[in-house]
Amino acid sequence: MITGEFSSHHAGYVYSRVTKMAVYSINVATGKSEYSGTNNYIFVTLVGEEGESERTLLDNPGLDFCRGAVDQYKVTSPSPLGPLLLVRLEKQRYWLEDNWFCRYVTVEPPGGDKVLTFPCYRWLIGDVKVEIREGTAKTLSGDSLPELLAHRKTELQQRQATYRWLTWTPGMPRCIDAETEADLPQDVRFDNEKRSDFEHSLHYALLELSLKKLAISFGKSWSDLDDFKRIFWKLRSPIAEYCMDHWKEDGFFGYQCLNGSNPRMIQRCKKLPENFPVVPDMVQSSMAPRTNLDKELKDYAIMDGVPTNTIRGKPQFIAAPLCLLYQHPDDGLIPIAIQLEQTPSLDTPIFLPRDPPLAWLLAKMWVRHSEFQVFQLLSHLLRTHLVIEVFCVATLRQLPAVHPVYKLLAPHLRFTLEINCRGRTQLLSPNGIFKRVVSTGGEGMVVLAQREYKVLTYRSLQPPMDFPDRGVSQLPNYFYREHSLMLWEAILGFVSGVVGLYYQSDHDVQEDPELQAWIRDISQEGFAELPNFGLPSTLGTREELSTLLSVAIFNSTAQHAATNNGQFDWCAWVPNTPCTMRQPAPTDKDAVTMEMIMATLPDVSQSCVQMAITWHLGRAQPDAIPLGQYAEEHFTEGRAQEQIDSFTAKLKEIEEHIWSQNEGLELQYLLLLPSRVENSITI
Repeated sequence: MITGEFSSHHAGYVYSRVTKMAVYSINVATGKSEYSGTNNYIFVTLVGEEGESERTLLDNPGLDFCRGAVDQYKVTSPSPLGPLLLVRLEKQRYWLEDNWFCRYVTVEPPGGDKVLTFPCYRWLIGDVKVEIREGTAKTLSGDSLPELLAHRKTELQQRQATYRWLTWTPGMPRCIDAETEADLPQDVRFDNEKRSDFEHSLHYALLELSLKKLAISFGKSWSDLDDFKRIFWKLRSPIAEYCMDHWKEDGFFGYQCLNGSNPRMIQRCKKLPENFPVVPDMVQSSMAPRTNLDKELKDYAIMDGVPTNTIRGKPQFIAAPLCLLYQHPDDGLIPIAIQLEQTPSLDTPIFLPRDPPLAWLLAKMWVRHSEFQVFQLLSHLLRTHLVIEVFCVATLRQLPAVHPVYKLLAPHLRFTLEINCRGRTQLLSPNGIFKRVVSTGGEGMVVLAQREYKVLTYRSLQPPMDFPDRGVSQLPNYFYREHSLMLWEAILGFVSGVVGLYYQSDHDVQEDPELQAWIRDISQEGFAELPNFGLPSTLGTREELSTLLSVAIFNSTAQHAATNNGQFDWCAWVPNTPCTMRQPAPTDKDAVTMEMIMATLPDVSQSCVQMAITWHLGRAQPDAIPLGQYAEEHFTEGRAQEQIDSFTAKLKEIEEHIWSQNEGLELQYLLLLPSRVENSITI
């Protein structure tokens, strides 16, 4: 515009052309965890279709970028920038290096246009420049501008250089290339509170129990079963105490097969295996009059011949039991026959409820000992932690942050890479905790996981397939099944709704090159050497995509909660689920004595470590984000938020149903309450 200005030096007027500046209001949000703030210099540049703003130092009076703060600034440009494409953030050192975690930036263009949100959720480390996109989720076909296409490509190239595949052990899912958690990029590390709590809780439990060990006497056997009560000190839970009182009961043994720490192993037994020669006369006395042998089987054949551990110079022992259970009309699911090895012989008797009580009790302990190995290493470690790590690595390598599938999965992958790295170095390594106290610690653990991985199928990771395939859809009081299916349906409904927003047809799925690169990375890199896994290396339909995403979310939330969160409940009373056995399985029913049982069960030291580690891993996490709660808002558009809101409402209904179902029950099944299911695997 033309303005007239009076000059004191010259008579008359001077005419000059002044362009109206465009002023943008921005908010910059700093992370809420400890050490997220910074005192380094932060600069911002707004990038639009019609140019860039001035590179602006963000500096208000007082302190900027404090932990949890949302700071407001003005950014000017000589002229309007047109539609905004990117926000460029730069961090420069001031005296000392001070990392900064940025949650998001919002921008209000001049003229009060719609406020735009640019999610970040990244650490800025060193003198660094980061460009972030506006939050509307877009597949590759939704971008046409060269600047945005280049941004996608550069982001993936950087991520693929940062996140690399590694074969940790042959015959297992591949994992992140990081020797220890210290090798991981800061963006996938625990925050400071999580790290402190994780390390403190493990030290606290081990220290407390080592004090008990000293009080009791180091490395000795207990003298009788009641001695195990001496380590029930501050670490306790209602179910652990119920377990202590009822663990010898056959009905409680059966209940644990359905709703304990390994609830997905039991299967219907249409025909007895030939190597398990149970005849009707053996078990008739355990059955109700005039009833058929309506039976279920737990077969631990996978344990057969697995190498055993040696602890402090003493060999440990394992068994590969077969356990036949019967659905009694009054007593519920009960065990009626146990064989402790896979090959029947005179030295491998079939134990029955009518046998001498100590013989039957010890046989059940051997089954529960196998249960410890299988649930910890296969149901828990392999089928949740290691399976989900494949999704983590592939998602970071193949999907840019603006991709709707990245936005959907990111909250369910939080902290998983670090907890898995810690698991490999602290639990499973040659000098880790499992080697110190678990009968399969060391080589046996790897052999066991490799055997399970060979037969792992994609179908078995989907509850609607898994329960019918095992023939257990009609078993009563199978709360794990009922709650799993409810959560699966809620997750699938949510995922299908989100997929429908961004893929209008199956053709859109087929034509998304980033999505197809992602599924190839999962099937050909992550789950390599698995010809019978059953996951194709291309995605052809929206339904296939929705199912796969539901598998990732269900197994990183509900399935992990079902196998992890109850481990202290079921393992704190050590005779109920012993981590190791110090004598071989009995071969003569009549020779079983209390002295033999006490010499077989874990000693004082092993029992204390079992209790400490299951408390540490199974306890509620102080910083847990429950299923369906999204602390990081990756989706910014209203239609995606509507899908999240309806998912949250569905989870609330499930929560109320589970509470009302458990009201008045002495033994409650609350592991799959949505409020107690964490949104990702963080422990």
